Amino acid sequence: MSGFQVAVYPPGKHTDETTVCGSPRELVDALESHGVDLVVLAGYMKLVPVEVVKAYEKRMLNIHPGLLPGPFGGHGMYGMNVHAAVVASGSRYTACTVHYVSEVYDTGPILAQAVVPVYIDDTPERVAARVLKQEHELFPRCVRAYCDDRIGWREDGVPYIVGVN
Repeated sequence: MSGFQVAVYPPGKHTDETTVCGSPRELVDALESHGVDLVVLAGYMKLVPVEVVKAYEKRMLNIHPGLLPGPFGGHGMYGMNVHAAVVASGSRYTACTVHYVSEVYDTGPILAQAVVPVYIDDTPERVAARVLKQEHELFPRCVRAYCDDRIGWREDGVPYIVGVN
């Protein structure tokens, strides 16, 4: 294995080089035993167990392919479902949103967003392509800001990247 440790939760297909975690507590223990400071979710569509969310509060980031908060987030709002809903709504813009993970889908504190236009004759596929391009730029910038200790928190619990308005 090339320097990465793999932990799988919930149990499923795995190899001998994988740590299989049968419970949220086992997952937290595996993450902590490897000194994991930040959990990054991309394309993860399941609700993270409460025990894991609490153990990694303010240390677990997710990216969502829509503008949050609002009608384009929550259970069932992922991937092309988001983009189809945006186009059907007649919205003139959408976004990708980097947020901290909470106990409820897509409700954690928002760290950053990148706005994407929606054109009158757009298809969900064209919107998805523009959003994905922004996701590939925004998410690494947010992870880098975390790693560089450039995340601040307002008194009301809103996070921000230091040096960015």
